[in-house]
Amino acid sequence: MEPVVITAAIVGAEVTLEQLPHLPVTTEQIARAAAEAAAAGATVIHLHVRDEAGSPTQDAGRFREAILAIRESCEVIVQVSTGGAMGMTPEERLQPVTHLEGAARPDMASLTTGSCNFGDEVFLNPLPDVEVFARAMRDRGIRPEVEVFEAGMIAAAQRLAASGALEEPLHFNLVMGVPGAIPATMPHAVHLVESLPPGATWTVSGIGRGQTAMAAFGLLAGGHVRTGLEDNIYYRRGQPAESNAQLVERVVRLAAEFERPVATIADARRILRVGVE
Repeated sequence: MEPVVITAAIVGAEVTLEQLPHLPVTTEQIARAAAEAAAAGATVIHLHVRDEAGSPTQDAGRFREAILAIRESCEVIVQVSTGGAMGMTPEERLQPVTHLEGAARPDMASLTTGSCNFGDEVFLNPLPDVEVFARAMRDRGIRPEVEVFEAGMIAAAQRLAASGALEEPLHFNLVMGVPGAIPATMPHAVHLVESLPPGATWTVSGIGRGQTAMAAFGLLAGGHVRTGLEDNIYYRRGQPAESNAQLVERVVRLAAEFERPVATIADARRILRVGVE
């Protein structure tokens, strides 16, 4: 199997400082967390940012500061979120794609291709808005990662590829275990993987208690793995995670047990088709 590409989702938009006081939220903390995750074995950093009060924001200036600081601290693929936080407008959410140039331009961006329940709220992604997001990424040379919270989002991505808004082969992130969306179970994971189009690559993200099981599935099934404090603030039941690096280190240990090599940055760029011809 290919080396496993490990993504570290280091901040997120839902976790609060009250829940996890050591969540990295300042530019300096984010850069340090990225460098520690990279040293542990991550080659992709999935990035949200926070404002001065620690609240989620899609402000391009905050993303610029964080991306430049990350790139100064380590060599990774920077993948910005366009999901933002509940209640944000599409224009707000797209700022990290449309407003960053030069050294601050991200390598990748998340692209959710449908709407779903998200806890007590609804994560709205009407297909016309998704197409605007996809074409903005395509026009700027930013590689989309299709975020799949429900199986129908795979078909929606294929529809966008057929229209030319997305370029194949596609890369997917199977986000499993969000309350109200697809559960983090092995049968559901197998169904999603079997539903992917030929030639696609995929990462799996287990949310909360599903994180370790889904990481093991991804390693064994030939996919790639996302971990980090955005998705799970516990190392094990009742024990808060100390850092993003601690969660990455666990995936690396599992990969070693399953005899799956961990991707280098060069491997990750080749596998994900980021920055290579």
